[in-house]
Amino acid sequence: MARTLPKVDVVFVGFGFTASIIARELKDSPVRMLALERGRPRDTVPDFQSPAMHDELAYGVRLGLMQDLAKETVTVRNRADQVALPMRQLGSFLPGSDQGGAGVHWNGQTFRFQEADFRLRSHHETRYGKGFVPAELSIRDWGITYQDLEPHYDRFEHLCGISGFAGNVKGEIRPGGNPHEAPRSRDYPNPPTRPAYLGAIFAKAAMELGYNPYQVPSANMTQGYTNPEGVRLEPCMVCGYCERFGCEHFAKSSPQTTLWPVLKQQKNFSLRTGAHVTRVNLSKDRKHATGVTYVDAATGEELVQPAELVVLSAWAFHNARLMLLSGIGTPYDPRTRRGNVGRNYAYQTMSAVSLFYDEDVNLNQFMGAGALGTVIDDFSGDNYDHTGLGFLGGAYICAYTTGARPIEFHPVPPGTPRWGAGWKKAVAKHYNHTGGLQCHGQSNAAHANHVDLDPTYRDAYGQPLLRITFDFPQNDLRMSRYVTDRATEIAQRMGAQQIVAEPRTAPWSVVPYQTTHNTGGAIMGTNPKETACNRYGQSWDVPNVFVTGTALFPQNATYNPTDTVGALAYWEAAAIRDRYLRRPGALVHA
Repeated sequence: MARTLPKVDVVFVGFGFTASIIARELKDSPVRMLALERGRPRDTVPDFQSPAMHDELAYGVRLGLMQDLAKETVTVRNRADQVALPMRQLGSFLPGSDQGGAGVHWNGQTFRFQEADFRLRSHHETRYGKGFVPAELSIRDWGITYQDLEPHYDRFEHLCGISGFAGNVKGEIRPGGNPHEAPRSRDYPNPPTRPAYLGAIFAKAAMELGYNPYQVPSANMTQGYTNPEGVRLEPCMVCGYCERFGCEHFAKSSPQTTLWPVLKQQKNFSLRTGAHVTRVNLSKDRKHATGVTYVDAATGEELVQPAELVVLSAWAFHNARLMLLSGIGTPYDPRTRRGNVGRNYAYQTMSAVSLFYDEDVNLNQFMGAGALGTVIDDFSGDNYDHTGLGFLGGAYICAYTTGARPIEFHPVPPGTPRWGAGWKKAVAKHYNHTGGLQCHGQSNAAHANHVDLDPTYRDAYGQPLLRITFDFPQNDLRMSRYVTDRATEIAQRMGAQQIVAEPRTAPWSVVPYQTTHNTGGAIMGTNPKETACNRYGQSWDVPNVFVTGTALFPQNATYNPTDTVGALAYWEAAAIRDRYLRRPGALVHA
């Protein structure tokens, strides 16, 4: 029988950026808070220090900061008429584990979503007409606006010390920034990164074609910075070990480098690691959460943690899985299109163009940072006229220099032998003379794409695995071909000897890595029959449960989601602090 622990006021399930932000925003509240993290404690010192953290085999290949699939994985399929099979090796996406979660091993691209992204369906129907949105898509408005989130975007960017140059400050378009971005209240706190050589070549070609290149907003520091919490970050050393790695230099914004130094001294907050939450416990009428049940990783003991408020602050679809396992909400059925938990699972629609240069062009991409890139937004979202194109959505086109690490980076042109002496010779020839353009595309929710509980496979704790049913909608494939063609046109002006374009094709495969930008499953909105949470991330069905992160996204925009995740966390924290704790109950009535 599970042992019951002393009650707390707020329990967080998962300890990354969102739990850190909300816990810090409640620092002056009398509530007692506890964060439960399934993984291990991790901090910059000693866990992320060189030379150990620069072990590419341990972290880049064997994925030492990621979820242990021997304990918990997902099953995957492209269509509902297929049998889903377990993902036995991490591939398409990389769920983080341990303290800090995915905020430890991210690259640091920190884009805001656009105004139209938050009212996606109404925007397109207003601009193009009611019949414009393809029938396969289930895109919807978020229930909040960019204007709601703008001050919270600003707070997250200053918390993280984002390096960039704003293109639109209070409506003033500024040369050198992104002319397509929504108005912001002030500039970024730090200056932008300096373009890498590949980025400079890309910027010149893009401008010749009439586009508007700018530097990617970066959570890699361009100078020393002390954030509003009084936490110091240091300049990036451009070592090239960002994605899949922790930062030893205190130069990449993460929960450890922005909030943990003050949170661990906060008297009303505590962290418990090695605590794998298996369900949210509900009252007999199933309308109130009484706490959570978890398994202690060290002892195997099952424990009950009572709480007045439960915040599901785990990664992406883990939040949706906990809701399904706990009986919170109604599971989505793609055949009837009814239910509010599990719908609108989306991802990211990626494509690329590779550029192979002559040996006299040395790109030196091993000197990189996670968000060191030069980008154009001219084909993002609805920044261009979609009339007659047969699709909605878009992608940004970027020349990134994130670090050409020697084990993972071995570019060779088509026709190269796949192994042996010929392959080795080609790798040596092309290693320092090959670059790429990335098309980072929107992922539009489709009625068929969803998550639910697998009827066959279970995790190490005997619970059903999450089942992902996903394939790229035809709309998104058409979009990918169009934007990849535009990237190819830019590449042709960049002077490469050989160009290889790779637009996105179906079916989606879980094997090669694409991005870790999984969204949906517990989406927010205004209709409780079709959304799991209201505009504050509060469960419609169990009002003392809040959900954070990308699980709330009704679909995924062109951009990397972390800036929006952080802004939503500040938005939710304000609602919890200023409204819910003063008068517990539903913040929005159905």
